[in-house]
Parts: sequence; structure tokens; C-alpha cells
Amino acid sequence: MVRFSRYAAAAQLALVGAALAQAPARKTVVVAADGSGQFATVQAAVDSAPDGNILIDIKPGVYWGLVVVHADNVELRGLGKVPQDTVLLYDNSAGTPGPDGRQLGTGRSGTVTVTGDNFTADNLTMANNFEWLHGRTNEGAQAVALHVTGDREVFRHVRFLGYQDTLYADSKLCHAPPAGSSTSGPAAGPGPEETCHAARQFYSDCFIEGHVDFIFGDAKAVFDHCEIHAMAHSMATLTAQSRLRPSEDSGYLFLHCTVTAEPGVGDLLLGRPWRDYSTVVFIDTDFKAPLDPKGWLEWGGRLKTSDYAEYGSTGEAGDVAQRIAPSRQLTAADLPRYTVQAWLAGTDGWDPENAP
Repeated sequence: MVRFSRYAAAAQLALVGAALAQAPARKTVVVAADGSGQFATVQAAVDSAPDGNILIDIKPGVYWGLVVVHADNVELRGLGKVPQDTVLLYDNSAGTPGPDGRQLGTGRSGTVTVTGDNFTADNLTMANNFEWLHGRTNEGAQAVALHVTGDREVFRHVRFLGYQDTLYADSKLCHAPPAGSSTSGPAAGPGPEETCHAARQFYSDCFIEGHVDFIFGDAKAVFDHCEIHAMAHSMATLTAQSRLRPSEDSGYLFLHCTVTAEPGVGDLLLGRPWRDYSTVVFIDTDFKAPLDPKGWLEWGGRLKTSDYAEYGSTGEAGDVAQRIAPSRQLTAADLPRYTVQAWLAGTDGWDPENAP
């Protein structure tokens, strides 16, 4: 039996080695606006690898234009000393006319759009400066810096800059029409009893700014040691998570984050429910700006079925006894459920903290 086990182990190692040998090597290219790289635009570099599996190093500079990534295993890496050195920038909004003459809508307004899985971004800035350039409009002012729907996405040391609807942390899995269905819109997707595992995303040491609903969508996301910064507006709602039904496992988890605000912020709130089962949890948040003591805001009667929770809020968090019902305060016994690994492992044991 011992000899058989050794042979079996050796055979397995040989198969793994053969599979690795057959896997295509990752392509690496350099983008430089001054012409010193293989490409002058990020999109040209993305398009050079239609099957993905590419590392795109981006030299410092401001890159004006849209970036759309549909392939899997794409990594964007800024080569500057800090994320501010490498900026991906555009100014579309929900009200901007598209190629067909119709308004783009929020989902198509992103400076960067990512639908591929296993995407990574590090040490750069994604920004939408529509409101800065054009001023605030009553309709169509939603302007997304990043719209991401893929699974197993990782963002480290990335700055997301915008105003309304800055970061669309979304999922293509749970609100899409079932195969063969002509149904569309937010009511579509798996049936009410069918479990849907939303796309998973990990944001580490990021900076996210905006004012109205500026972190929104139905991804299953963790924001770890991030700064959440409210821009001047009469009301700043940090989140608008959109879990649609109980059988969907999406939600936002904020771990050890800091909330800041510029002068001119009126009512600062943790979020409001975009869909019926909106799910957001804040753990050990340091508020360096005064939070409205009620914490959360009603939206269309959805608060009663939403899951909003906090633990260990400090600084200018306000009196948690005044938090609006049914939001809740967690206890230390609850905390093992709210870790990066517990939140994002899924069915494949994904562990973004220890991934290469």
C-alpha cells in the first residue's frame, strides 16, 4: 500500500507538471502615453490579448479614454510611486448620448468596465470627472468610475474618484435573465428559491470618493482598510447595495475602514436600500466625519427587509442607540462570520488575501 501511494503521488505530480507546462505563459506589455511602451493607450493593450492572461504595466500619466475588459485573467498595474501617478479618466454620465443617440444609462457610463473574471488592478486611479467638468444636473448625473461584474476580482491601492455612483461593484450573475428567457430588468434572474452566488470582489487599501449612493450594486464585496470619502453635497449616502432576493448571497462588508468627508457635506449616512434585501455590514469603522445618528435611510419601503449591521464604530459615529430600525449592532460572537475568507470563500475556497 505504501509503494502504491508513492506511485500514485508521483503520477499526480507528473500530471500537474504537464498541465503547468501546457498552460500559456502570461503576456506582459507596457503602456506609456509618451510612446516609450508597446502601447500608448490602455485599451490598445487590452485588445492585444483577446483571450486575456495578460499583465499590463502602465507608466505614470493621465490616460483619457474608456477601458473595457471582457477577457479573463487581466491585470492592470500602475508603475508610479503612488496611485495618483497613473490615472484612467473619462467623463461619460448616465445622460450622455451613446453611439445610437440614446442616453448611456448608469451601467454604461463607466470610465472602466470589467466583465471578465480574475481581474486585478493595483496602484492606479480610476476616475470619472463628469460632474467636475459639467456641473451637477438634475437628471443623468450618475457617472461611474468603475463598473465591475466579474468574479474573483482584486483591487489593491486603487483610487476611485467621482461624485454620484462612483463605484458600481456589481454582479452579472444574479439579476440577469435565465437562459432562454426574454425577461429583462432587475426582477429577472434565478427563481426566488434558487440560490445565486454573486460575483466576488476584494478591495484592499483603496480610496473611494463620491456623494450619492457612491458604492452600489449587487456584488459580494469586501472593503478592507479602505478610506471612504464623502464629497460635498446636501446628502452623502455611502452605499446602495442591491441584493434582490433572500436566495442571493450578495452584500458589502467593510472591515477596518475610515470614513472622511470634505467641507460642505450635509447629511452623512451609511447607505440606503436600492433593492429589497440590501445587505451592508461595517466592522470597526473610524468615522472622522460626523455620521447622522440614524445611520441609514429608507428608500421605497425596502428598509424593513434589508440587513444593515455594525460593530465597533468609533470616532464621530454618533449615538448607535439612535440607529434606525431594523439595523442592528453586532456582538463579538458574530464576528467570525465577517472576515475576508468567510465572506468571499464561496464554493471554491477563494482566499484573495493570500493569493499571489
